Order: sequence, then C-alpha cells, then structure tokens
Amino acid sequence: MIRLNVNDAEKSVDVPADVPLLWVLREELGLTGTKFGCGVAACGACTVHLDGEAVRSCSYPVEAAAGHRIGTIEHLSSTAIGRALQHAWIDQQVPQCGYCQSGMLMSAAALLKATPQPTDTQIDEAMTNICRCGTYPRVRAAIHQAANLLSVPAGRGKAAKKEPHAS
Repeated sequence: MIRLNVNDAEKSVDVPADVPLLWVLREELGLTGTKFGCGVAACGACTVHLDGEAVRSCSYPVEAAAGHRIGTIEHLSSTAIGRALQHAWIDQQVPQCGYCQSGMLMSAAALLKATPQPTDTQIDEAMTNICRCGTYPRVRAAIHQAANLLSVPAGRGKAAKKEPHAS
C-alpha cells in the first residue's frame, strides 16, 4: 500500500511503485481532470502540484509522490490563486478545445505562487505546456489579470470582493 495526500485528503492505493502518478489519480482515485497527453512529460496536460510545484504526472512514479502533498485541478478552486486564475481564464476566453487547460491552470497557479507578479518573460519560461489551439497570448493575458486580481487588497475594489487575498 502506498499512502498519498491528495487534495488534502489521505489516500491509500495498492499499485506497483513505478506506476505513473497520472494513472493512480485517474484510474484508482477517479480524479479525471488531470489529462493524458503525450506520456513523456513534454506536453503538460498531466500537470499536477507536488508540494506546490508543478510536475508532469505521466512520468512521475507514484512511490516518489508518497509523503508529499499532491494537488489536482479538482482542488484548484479551493485557493485564491486558483479562483483568480479560473476567473481570468473565463474573462480572457482562454479555452478553445480545452484539453490542455487543466495542465495550463496548474502550471499557472504554481507560477503565481512562486512569482506573484510575473513578467512576460517569466510567464513564457514557466508555461512550457503545449496548446494545440495556440492560445498562448490569452494564457499570458489571463495570468497577468489573475496576478492583478490577487494584488488588490481584500475589501478594496470589485475584484477583491470576488477573489479574496488568501491562499
């Protein structure tokens, strides 16, 4: 049995240690928001958080995730960063086909946690996820919008009421 902390809940799974975390999340735990894209950690559709850092779960052995906090797209809206990103994603009309979006949002959340006001260069360097629809300019605009929403002090302005400053 491998014990995992997934979305702030303790889980036990009976799988081989080398099974990719992606398949444990999807098949064993029913968390299907994390997508399979390439299987070689190149596209980013499978991005999850491991102790707040973005990792590609398709090539990450489940045993290596034991003892760490795993966060998936299903849990993203429980944080102020996640809510701000989701609001900005909709406002900027980022999704087209939508397949890459869970991985994009998870990568963007990790970026904003580490760098609350990223530059375009920092966004471009952090957002290595592949979007076949080419929504990269809207992704960048949405990240900037979310950063601005998060920088408004609580109780000041329309955005602060929608997105309280806490994570």
